[in-house]
Formats: sequence, structure tokens, C-alpha cells
Amino acid sequence: MSKGSGRLEGRLAVITGASRGIGAAVAQRFAAEGAQLVLIARTVGALEELDDAIRAAGGKQPLLVPHDLRDLDGLDRLGASLNERYGKLDILVGNAGILGPLTPVGHIPPDIWQEVMDVNVTANYRLIRSLDPLLRLSDAGRAIFVTSGAASGRMAYWGPYAVTKAALEALVRTYAAEITKTRVRANLLSPGPIRTAMRAAAFPGEDPQTLRTPEEITGLFVDLAEPACTKNGEVVEAQ
Repeated sequence: MSKGSGRLEGRLAVITGASRGIGAAVAQRFAAEGAQLVLIARTVGALEELDDAIRAAGGKQPLLVPHDLRDLDGLDRLGASLNERYGKLDILVGNAGILGPLTPVGHIPPDIWQEVMDVNVTANYRLIRSLDPLLRLSDAGRAIFVTSGAASGRMAYWGPYAVTKAALEALVRTYAAEITKTRVRANLLSPGPIRTAMRAAAFPGEDPQTLRTPEEITGLFVDLAEPACTKNGEVVEAQ
């Protein structure tokens, strides 16, 4: 992790799904840009490895929050804890998501459907509900949520993932419309094909070396996270 230009110096950022893939890359880039991080993921060991990497590169020691987003009530407690500790929040990155089964809609078990909905949509609603008051206390609160081209609903067998990403886009656009007169801005980022474990699971025959790495798109997250960003309610696509 090389040092950035300090574009996020003094900013406090929460990142979900931080232990690997896009989340881990964004965490390291934000740390390089000077941000103080609150990192949320299920895997304690992976969070600790990321913590080591960030500190070894000269970043501020992050706050590690091992948490399964399916524990929705726990996200309410997160807001209270951050308020007590920091009194505000500058950046929220809702990155965590699960693929779910690639199968005909009629074959999806209800419990699996609900799990994908909980992680990809409801957890982000609960994060907004919990953290919006803290974002409003920032001089420039910024919320970024990771979406996908699958939200178009034109891909057979991608039902749970496609539906949840479409719902996430509607959720964030609604939230963005509600905060136009505040100092908070909320947007979506569609990374496109990226070399991640989720992509490998979805396209097992694909050569990962033909794909961009997560590190290659972190600049877009910085653009949407910094105070100078004026976008609101947009889907930004990585080119």
C-alpha cells in the first residue's frame, strides 16, 4: 500500500465486507489517503491480517468489528457505539454482499432467498437507519454502496442477486432524494468484472488474469468519499 495524497485525511469511514476483495482494497486505499477506518466483516483472522497490512504501511490503526450482517439488530448497536466513540461519521461504504444460488427462480428455497435479501438489501437499509444521524453530523457525509450490472434483471438464473441489487439501487436513490438539502451525499458504484472470489464463483471458467484487480478501481471510491464530491443518487460505473 503506497501513501496517497491525503484526500481523506481526518475522515472517519465505515466499510462493510472489509476482509477481502473490493472491501479490503478500498480499506487499504482509504488508509493510504489518511482515513481512520471502522472495518466490518465476519472473519476475525482476515480482519486482523488487514489491520497488520494497514499499520505496516503507515496507516492509522483501524477499529475492527467482527460482525455478521445477518445480525440486523447489531447494526443498530453499531450506530450507538460509533456515536459514543467518535460523535460523527464521514464515510459509509456498503460493500458487503453475497451471490446466492445461480438457479431458476422457481427453484430457490425461501430461506436462501431471505438470506440474500437480508445481506444485500436489508443490512444496507439498517446501516442507513443506524448511521444517517452520524453522517448528518459530518461536514460532508458520504455514503457509497456497491451495486452490479446484474441489477438490470436481464440475466437468467441470477434471480436473488439481480433482484437485491435492483432493490439496493432503489433504496439508495430514495435515500439520496431525501438528503438533497443536507450535507450528506449517497451514490452507488458498479465495479464491473473484477478479480474477486465472488466473480470466480459466478464464472468458474473465466481466466481471472483477464480481469481488473480490486485495487484498480479504488480511486473511484475515493472520488465519491471525499468532501468535494457533489454527485448524489447516481450509479457510477467503473470504465
